[in-house]
Amino acid sequence: MTRKVATLPMLLGLALLLLLAFPLIGDKFYLQLLSKIMLMAIFAMSLDLLVGYTGLVSFGHAAFFGLGAYALWFLSPKYGAANLYVSLPLAIGVTGLAALAVGLLVLRSSGVYFIMVTLAFAQMFYYYALGAKWMGGSDGAYVYVRPDASLAGWVPFDLGNYVHFYYVALVLLALVYLLLRMIVASPFGRVISAIRSNEGRTRALGFPVFRYKLASFVIAGALAGLAGYLDAAQFGVVNPDLFGWRLSGAVLMMVILGGMGSLHGPILGAFVLVLLEDYLSGATRHWLLPMGLFIIFAVLLLPRGLRGLLAKPPAEAADG
Repeated sequence: MTRKVATLPMLLGLALLLLLAFPLIGDKFYLQLLSKIMLMAIFAMSLDLLVGYTGLVSFGHAAFFGLGAYALWFLSPKYGAANLYVSLPLAIGVTGLAALAVGLLVLRSSGVYFIMVTLAFAQMFYYYALGAKWMGGSDGAYVYVRPDASLAGWVPFDLGNYVHFYYVALVLLALVYLLLRMIVASPFGRVISAIRSNEGRTRALGFPVFRYKLASFVIAGALAGLAGYLDAAQFGVVNPDLFGWRLSGAVLMMVILGGMGSLHGPILGAFVLVLLEDYLSGATRHWLLPMGLFIIFAVLLLPRGLRGLLAKPPAEAADG
């Protein structure tokens, strides 16, 4: 007798309900931790648009995350709050323009050269922020007051309230997921998937491959900027490490661990990796060793990532 497997929409719906209800039982620490995970999930989904759907393995995606975070700092008065409805679109726009400028250069390379060039650009941002005194240098800078969400005197939510911030992060996670689902299901999404599968054939069919890759790069960069903006709003601090290769590597690992080429995979990878890191770092000083072993075994035993545990095997799927 074939074991019945729960459908993905049911699992996603159940996960959403649990996240909606969690503030009723969770304390401040875990609400803030889950808020951080949801921001990282947005970041991971943005990278998956490049890696899993377009076939562009970027090792410098943190550059746009850091730009989004520093954009909030730059737009915030020193001891005042930036307007959310002005600063957020500006931060996304700045990171999108930066992704456009970087993409025009890096997309002329491919393969391992593309990986190295994206890493080089991220390191350029990192070292500039490290040495720029006006940006706080190696110590970074502070966002003293969370962005103001008031509308004509009415305050629909307060980002300084950790429960409100949690729900804002959850809503944005759901919106980004739906947006990316629409993108990958559109004709644009089919073309970038074709580019990943066979770029030469896609070009031979008459599609402007460079433009499609550039558009994908810009969308991914803008969404990474959104995640960076929210990270700065949550923690109130920005520093050069937000541009660093470690963050780029961590988010790439979330995509690989969860499963490339799916939107729920990076979300799952973000939840598992951050929760495991939080648990192991509290259990032992040498937490990197068991973390590394877990990742190695997960990659070896789960070639489709953790999302493979939620999907039917090919034979069963063929049977319906």
